Formats: sequence, C-alpha cells, structure tokens
Amino acid sequence: MQNWKKLSTEQIKQRVFNALNENSDFNNSAILGLPASYLDPKVFHRDAPFLRDAPFLTALLHNPNHIGCHTLGESEEFFKGTQQIERELIRICAEDILNGEPEQQDGYVASGGTEANIQAVWMYRNYFMREYGAGTDQMVLICSDDSHYSVAKAANILGIRLVQIPVDKQDRNPDSQKLQSILEDLKAEGIGYVIAMANMMTTMFGSVDDVQIYTDAFEKAGLPFKLHVDGAYGGFFYPFSGDDNALDFSNPKVDSVVLDAHKMVQAPYGTGILLARKGLIPYVYTDDASYVKGLDATLIGSRSGANAIAVWMILMTYGPHGWHEKIHLLMYRTQWLVNQLDELGITYYRNPRSNIVTIRQEHVPDDLAHAYALVPDDHDNPEWYKIVVMDHVTIDILEPFVRQLSGERVF
Repeated sequence: MQNWKKLSTEQIKQRVFNALNENSDFNNSAILGLPASYLDPKVFHRDAPFLRDAPFLTALLHNPNHIGCHTLGESEEFFKGTQQIERELIRICAEDILNGEPEQQDGYVASGGTEANIQAVWMYRNYFMREYGAGTDQMVLICSDDSHYSVAKAANILGIRLVQIPVDKQDRNPDSQKLQSILEDLKAEGIGYVIAMANMMTTMFGSVDDVQIYTDAFEKAGLPFKLHVDGAYGGFFYPFSGDDNALDFSNPKVDSVVLDAHKMVQAPYGTGILLARKGLIPYVYTDDASYVKGLDATLIGSRSGANAIAVWMILMTYGPHGWHEKIHLLMYRTQWLVNQLDELGITYYRNPRSNIVTIRQEHVPDDLAHAYALVPDDHDNPEWYKIVVMDHVTIDILEPFVRQLSGERVF
C-alpha cells in the first residue's frame, strides 16, 4: 500500500485541522468575490469546546466547497488544504484498493453512486461523439437485469437506449449466449458503439459479473466499447474478500469504477466516488464554467469537502490491515448464516465473497420479514428478501432470526 497508512487519532486530527487552516479564512481575510462562507454562526456555533477534538464536525462548520475535479490540475485555491486530502483519498481508492498505476486515474467524491454512474455514462457518450462522430442513436447502454436502477436513470437523462441482459438464475451472471444474440440484432439495427456497466456486487443479490462475458462478446461482435464498473456496493468489500479482482484497474479493459463510501465504510450519505483512467473525465469539461478555476468536469458542481474528509478519516483510522479484518469478520458472520440456512434446507443466493444473503420469499413469513426489516426485490410482488450483514448485524441478532425461520417461537 503506497498511499494508505494507518494513522493515530491525534495524527488524523492534526492533519485535518492543518488542511482547514490552509483554506481561506473568511473571518480574517478580505474575501469579496465568493458566494460562500462558514455555516451560519447564528445557528451553527463554532466556539463549542468539544470541536477541538472533532475534526469532521469542524470541517462541516468551515464548509469547504470542493467544486471541480482536483486530480485534473488547477482547482479553486480557496480550499486547497482540504482538496489535497480528497486527492489522497482518490489515490488510495484507485491505486491501493483498485490496483491502478500511480497517478494514472482521476476522480472525485460525488453525491452517491447514482450520480457517479450517470457521470461515467456521460463521459462515454461524449467520448463516442467526439472521437467517432457517433450520435446517441448509434449507441447503446448495456447492463444485466440485476443492475442498479441508476443505469436506467443514466439512459433516460442522456438519451441512450438501455438494453438489459438476462442473468443465469444460478450464478446471476449475464447470459453469454443471449448477449451475443442481442449484439447481433443491435448491429443489424445500426448500433455501432457500446457503453457497458458491469457489477461488482449488486444491491439486491451481492452478485458479481464475470466481466469477460461482456468483453469477449463485444470484441467478437467488433463493437467499440467503454466498460464501467458499478462497485457502489462492493467497491469497499469485494477487493478485500478474496485475492483476485477482474473488475479493477489491473484489468486494462476496465475504464472506470464507482464506489460508495456511505455503505460499507459507514461515511455520511453523499459520498459516492467516481474513478476513471486519465484522459476520460475531460470529455465532460464544462467550458461555460469559466469563473471556476480549472473549469468543472463534474455533474454535481459544488459539493461538500467535509464528506471527502470523513471518508479519508475512516480509512486512515483502520489502515489496510484493519480494513481487511473488518471485512473478514463480516464474512465470518455471513458464512455462519448460510451454514444455518443450509441445515434448514432454505433456498438462497449468496456470492461466496459477499456479505449479502438473498432468501426466496416462500421461506420467509411476512411478519418475520417485517420484524427484521428484510428488503424485498419488489415491494408489491416479492420473490426474494435480502439480508445485509453490516457491522451491527451480529450473530446474536442473526441467531433468533434463524430460529424463527425454522418455525421455533422465540420470546
């Protein structure tokens, strides 16, 4: 790990406060041109003694605006201290977690995985337009039936046709034969360019796409493609639950990856992370943002620097070894659960490297699903209920659920 090192609480606190001090000081500097300031002090008081030991809360009060993408070059100098923390976070995610080459990826902290997925599709739409002179009627956005609904949002917003590939019901992988047949039909209709979104642990099943199914099919069909990986759920889990990962930057066919820190990392909501190979994000530069130093290449524009600081603080508190331990503890609890389900003969799906267990609806009484807040695949007509083994989901909580699932009355 070149960038990711465990730091003490004191080291983290000092680093964040130093970064905030490098940002512009609205109280003691003559700053006239920014539509920005600290959070309103009449409502959010800055003199509470506990703030001396609360770097994240202090960052919220300082309210740094991280508009733009700070790995691309120039950025607004008013927030240069905390921007550097975000740059470090991007390098940790791209290089240490997703095996990218040093300083060969760009990225930023988005408002969530949905925004980051839309940003990726936006990049590739513009790429095919600029490099190939393609129109949106010549492009298609391809994903599996298990993909997150943000893919449909991206297709709708950007005016690109969405094609969802059926999955195998056993391993939840895209059906390779159907994919090849669909590609042949698309080519016959005049489709010449593909934007593909592969899954690194789906939201409902925790399933992981065999990305080679996609790339082999696109290459066999002779279709230029850009490959984006939706790791909004699995990006902070899957790389640590096994040794190999064909869905990261070690695979030269992967162009971009999204992670969501407000899931497994337990950061504040609004901390999706887009990572892309160098040269791709500039396809969405907004020339009209001439008053923003370095222009803006993000969908969201202004965004909270405090959220990037929160993710950095969490990762630095654990360090890489501590994070491995956290994931393996969750894997142990998940394995305990599936062992119990096996003994009861209950039908479920679980990727061996996932902490999501999805149980067939017929095994779960409605009152039990409600009592344990199980999430259905469809609220009106559920076929599956999922369990996500998070930090708070201990075996002490899982055990009475399993006993009730077996028909035992638990008081």
